[in-house]
Amino acid sequence: MSQATETTLVGTSALIERLLKGQFICRTTDEDGWRALKNPDTRERVEAYLNQINRTIGSAGEGEVFFCGYQQLGESERKVISSQFKDICNALIPLVEWLVLVQEGSGQDAPLSEGAAVRLTELQTRIEDTPAFREQLAKISHYRLFGSTSSNVDAQIKLVFKRLVELGYLTKPNAEKQIFIATGKLDYLYEVIRFIDETEGLSLEAQAETATQRDLV
Repeated sequence: MSQATETTLVGTSALIERLLKGQFICRTTDEDGWRALKNPDTRERVEAYLNQINRTIGSAGEGEVFFCGYQQLGESERKVISSQFKDICNALIPLVEWLVLVQEGSGQDAPLSEGAAVRLTELQTRIEDTPAFREQLAKISHYRLFGSTSSNVDAQIKLVFKRLVELGYLTKPNAEKQIFIATGKLDYLYEVIRFIDETEGLSLEAQAETATQRDLV
């Protein structure tokens, strides 16, 4: 490996570590890392390094979201992927129902996607003023993914959003403000939903349409 290449990899070591930890790199979560991976030369060098350990750069959201995948699949790699996929599938229903609630509660025409802001206080007010939304939130918050035991809207919604930050679907740039930004992991989730819908015939698209979410999948 040349000295120039070594220097470049040292400069991108934090980015490589994030990818290997399973994080999703997008403009919202890591703009510097995102710009680095959008650069063909840098991406090629990171890819070359990852290939040495049977990893590769994957992308979602029309090339705007990056993550780390396996280059070749052996038995151990398949077990890891199967476990990860199972986790996502177990979380699908609560996540899709939450996306429906946010879209309906915010009066948006399109589903939440990377870079979009959710103002918690405004959403909470609309939910509190609408019985159907309160019922939806209560149901969502009590799923195992979120694990709320509260009957209070304020406690329910704050726990749900806190958990979504922990899971990487949202980020909260300012600790003092109740404004959350959607990350590229949501765009990855949409692609997983499409894949499941196409391969498993689960009719998620029909279900989403029933929930007035025609653009969700």
